[in-house]
Amino acid sequence: MKDKRTKIFVDAHILDKGYHGTHTFVRELYTELLEGYPDLDIYFGTYDTALVQSIFPQVEASHLLPYKKRRPVVLRFLLDIPAYIRQYKFDFAHYQYLSVQWPNSCISIVTLHDVLYNDYPDDFPFAYRMIRKTLFGNSIRRAGIKTTVSGYSKDRISLHYRIPGKDIHIIPNAVAIGAECSPLSREAAVDHISEKYGIENFLLYVSRIEPRKNHLLLLETYFSLELYKEGIPIVFIGMESIRIPGMDKLLRSLTPEQRMAFHWFRQVSPEDLAAFYTACRLFVYPSRAEGFGIPPLEAAMYKAPVLCSRQTAMESYHFFDPYTFDSSSGPELSAKLLEMIRKPPDTDFLNSVSEKVMRLYSRENCAQAFYSLIRKKEQVWD
Repeated sequence: MKDKRTKIFVDAHILDKGYHGTHTFVRELYTELLEGYPDLDIYFGTYDTALVQSIFPQVEASHLLPYKKRRPVVLRFLLDIPAYIRQYKFDFAHYQYLSVQWPNSCISIVTLHDVLYNDYPDDFPFAYRMIRKTLFGNSIRRAGIKTTVSGYSKDRISLHYRIPGKDIHIIPNAVAIGAECSPLSREAAVDHISEKYGIENFLLYVSRIEPRKNHLLLLETYFSLELYKEGIPIVFIGMESIRIPGMDKLLRSLTPEQRMAFHWFRQVSPEDLAAFYTACRLFVYPSRAEGFGIPPLEAAMYKAPVLCSRQTAMESYHFFDPYTFDSSSGPELSAKLLEMIRKPPDTDFLNSVSEKVMRLYSRENCAQAFYSLIRKKEQVWD
């Protein structure tokens, strides 16, 4: 029986950077650990203590450790984090992708969510790839506990960094928009989106903008099918991470009628995101490459009809069948898109998928997987 609480440091800088998959992973994992595992004493390092406090309101101010605002921000690995580890004598330090690059007194846990920069080099700038290949590779190799979020990512990390698969552990993402968001009825969500944004009967794609996410293919398909003439607009929600020149060119070429049908919101509140998911006519996820792929699961949780790519990590999403497609095939996307618009899945199917997603990707599963790894490591060290 442990006679003291296990002290964990979390590099929470990822929460400062808006909504994305890694943000969801950290938010949902630590929400459950804070609520359900009182033997863990959890501290968060961050540049924005007020933001982290709003995400985890149960955390005491003394457990929010501010980073000094230096440039570049990676100096936190050289100065702030090592100082906090020495001062607080943490048992574990949990990092996303990148960790302190030399041995220290606590056990490092690194979650490397994907190595898509290695698998799809043409979709990433050269400097972006080289920096991540070196630093992320060093971090996962040195980690006392090596983790990722899917079987696909585990296999690719093992291959690229020559790490035995048995040494890489899966902590699956938990899927949720946020505990503060109570799902609206579909009718209420439709009214909310219509009144606030002036949009109804729409296709939805939620993802940051990058070449691998395939926004261009979806737009080309949408406009070639002339769905805007049927009163079906299309909505993108997500920040631009990596520019897509072809998408810029296409958007400049739109007619006024086409332009009226396309809506792009860089970011919306969690409450509005939940409403968009609930109100959409169809959620489409054409991404070519994902280490996990959270948005289609979020959409399914809100009982939206989902048309999902079956590439990379998403090949395991069998519960979406037969509403999946090869994201390298424009004709297949076009055919499946028309099929789902003309004959959408019924309510029983949507309810079944939603239930499977909530069961497979729960906070409880995520937290239990993480907690078990910590306890096993402590037993070895004891």
